[in-house]
Order: sequence, then C-alpha cells, then structure tokens
Amino acid sequence: MNIQLENKNFSISINTKGAELNSFKNQIVNKEYIWEGNPEFWGKHSPILFPIVGALKNDSYYYNDKKYNLSRHGFARDFEFEVIEKTDVSVTFSLKENDETLQKYPFQFELQIKYVLTENKLVIIYHIKNNSKAEMPFNIGAHPAFALPKNFTNYSLEFEKQEELITHELENNLFSGGTRTIALDKTNLPLNYSLFEKDALVFKTLESKSVKILDNGNPFLKVNYEDFSSLGIWTVKNASFICIEPWIGFADEVSSNGNLFDKKNIQILEENSSFEASFSIEIL
Repeated sequence: MNIQLENKNFSISINTKGAELNSFKNQIVNKEYIWEGNPEFWGKHSPILFPIVGALKNDSYYYNDKKYNLSRHGFARDFEFEVIEKTDVSVTFSLKENDETLQKYPFQFELQIKYVLTENKLVIIYHIKNNSKAEMPFNIGAHPAFALPKNFTNYSLEFEKQEELITHELENNLFSGGTRTIALDKTNLPLNYSLFEKDALVFKTLESKSVKILDNGNPFLKVNYEDFSSLGIWTVKNASFICIEPWIGFADEVSSNGNLFDKKNIQILEENSSFEASFSIEIL
C-alpha cells in the first residue's frame, strides 16, 4: 500500500513495505526525482538498511555463541511497516520484532521512520528503540536512488567541502583493505560509469555533510546528512540513476571475526534506550 503526502508544490509516495520512498515529485513541472525502479537494472527506489549496512562475512555473525544468518543490508526493507501517525505533510511508520526477525536478529526493537514534507524539502527521521533486556548492536542507513534521465555524463556531484575522496574497495561485498583516491575538480565530481566498475564508492569518513547533484553545472537537488558518519555512492552501468547513501555503519572486512559487537562502526544501544538520526532531500 502506498501512502501519499503533498503540499502546494511537491508530492511524495511511500510504500508500507519497507517504508520505502518511491516517489518525490515536483507537481508544478511534473518532474520526478526518485528512480523508477526498473528491475532490469535495480528494482528498488530507496530501501532502508537495518539492522546492518552492507554485508557480513559469510552473511552471518555470532551472538552469545550462537550463529545467526543475516543477509546484506538487513531485513527492514522486506517487511510491512505499520502507519502509526499521519498528517497532511508527515507520516510515521513502525516496525517491531517478530518471529521471523528474531531468527535473524535476537533483539526486541522498534524502528520508526518519519517522513516530513516541508516547502521544498523532505526530512527523513530514523528513530530506533531497544526494548531488549540487553545491549543491542545495530547500523542504520539510507539508499535513495535519484533519477538522472539525461546522458549520465551530463551530471556531477558537488561536495560541501574541497577534500580528498578516499574510497574503500569492496571484494565480494566485503572490504578488501584496498583504497583508491578519487580526484575532485575543486568540490566537483563529474559522473561516469567507470567510477563504479568495482562496485560502490564507500567513504567511511568525509568532511562534507551535504552533496548536490548538478545537471550541466546547475544544481537541482541536495542531500543533507549531518547525523551520518559515512557515505556510499552507487549506480549500475547504463542505468539512469545515482544513489547517495548516508550510513551509520558499513560492510565487514574480509578479516572479520564474526562477532557483531566487534564490527567496525557498529552502534551499541543500551537497554530501554533509543537513538535518532535524520537526513533530508532538498530540491534547489
């Protein structure tokens, strides 16, 4: 089921499955900003990554000497969320543990996703509650894909600050230990498919807390991610989208020992406590 929100200029649509944003449209000029989800390339729009970001070594981990299987990017995107609050310009979704999640992730939790549509911005708020009687390890991440309907090389990304971009290279979805430095033209990264020949660009740390998408040098969309420590950027060859992915957490290294509490950049939430982070998509 899709939930619709709109104001005088913009409309959004969110699927209750995965609480996934599948449309953000300028109604005045009939312009869609979210990728259409063509399964020939990638059949998603903007999945939520929880309780892990990226892949675990062998798609598994150990907790209290028991092995659990958990696939890449976790399971939140696969479940129906409940709508717990809605106004004309905001909606809050909730996912709690169930028999299936407990087989993969033995913690009692609530993941709330709130979408708030303002004049020219969509704010997305993640609120995570640990309802377990133990510490709860987790990651959280966004994976929005933005439509680029023109020739891919027409577009570029503009980072908030001039910096050295060091991407950590993936090998079978795990970090190999290798890195690659990507040169910026001042703060600008021209897009071409060769950037993604070795999978996503993964920046574990960045000075910039926002990235703009430019069409022939003209900015039209900005992703603000002040609360997030890492960023992934990804596309598929010949596909007309770019993903700009704010993350708290990232994939395992090839040398991972399988203990979820030892995972680099894992977040630990104390019992009966909560965590909140937000990012926004701003139309320029």
